[in-house]
Amino acid sequence: MLDLLILLSPERLQHWLAALAINAVLIAAAQRLPLLTRAGWVHAGILGTVLLGSLDWPGWWAVALYLALGSLVTRLGYRRKQEQGLAEGRGGRRGPENVWGSAATGAALALLSVWPMAPVILLKIGFAASFAAKLGDTCGSEIGKRWGRHTVSITTFKPVAPGTEGAISLEGTAASAGGSALMAFVMLQLGLIQGGQTWLLVALVGLAATLIESLIGATVQDRFPWLSNELVNALQTLIAALLAMGLAVRLAFA
Repeated sequence: MLDLLILLSPERLQHWLAALAINAVLIAAAQRLPLLTRAGWVHAGILGTVLLGSLDWPGWWAVALYLALGSLVTRLGYRRKQEQGLAEGRGGRRGPENVWGSAATGAALALLSVWPMAPVILLKIGFAASFAAKLGDTCGSEIGKRWGRHTVSITTFKPVAPGTEGAISLEGTAASAGGSALMAFVMLQLGLIQGGQTWLLVALVGLAATLIESLIGATVQDRFPWLSNELVNALQTLIAALLAMGLAVRLAFA
C-alpha cells in the first residue's frame, strides 16, 4: 500500500505528465524525419514517455540513439538491397510493430525500475542488453545482406541465399558484434550501466542473443505462421535481458 502511494504521489504524477508533454512536442517536431511511419511516431511518443518517466533522460537518449543508429545501418547500401529484393519496406521507415518488437522488453524493465525497492541496477543491465541485442541484430542483418560474401544456415552451415531466415555470414556476425558493443558503450556513457566488466557482459550477451535469434529463425519461425519477425525480435530482446540479468547476479555485478 505504501509503495502504491509513492507511485501515485503528486510529484510522480507531475513527472509523468511532464514526460508526456515533452514527448508530444518532440514527436511533433520529429515527424518529418524519414525514420518512422506516422503511426510509428505516435507509438514512439508513447515509448518515449515511458522511458522519460521511468529512467529519465538517460533512458530516453539510449533509445533515441538506438533508433538513429539502427536507421542509419538500414540505409547503408539500401539501393543495392532494394535491387536484390532484400531491403526493408516503406523506405526503411519503422512502424508500431517494429517499435514494440524492439522495445517492449526494455520498456517493461524501465517501468519495473520505478517500483520502490526494485533492483534498479539489475533492471538497467537487462534494459541495456535488450537494446544491445537489437542493434546487433540490425547491424548483422543489414550489413550481412549487403556485404556478406558467403551466407550459410546457422544450423547446417550449408550455403543459403542472403536474407534467408537463420542465415549468417562472417561479415554479418562481425557487424552484430560491433553493433552490440557500440550499443553497450552508449549505455555505459549514459550511466545506465557501470564499469568495463558490465559493458563486456552486455556486449557479449547482445551478440549471443543475436545468434540465438538466427537459430530461432532457422528452426522454429517457419513452423508457426503467427511467429512474425517482430515477435521474434521481442523474444530475442527478452532472452538478452534475462540472460544478462542472470549472469550479472551470478557474477555479482548487481
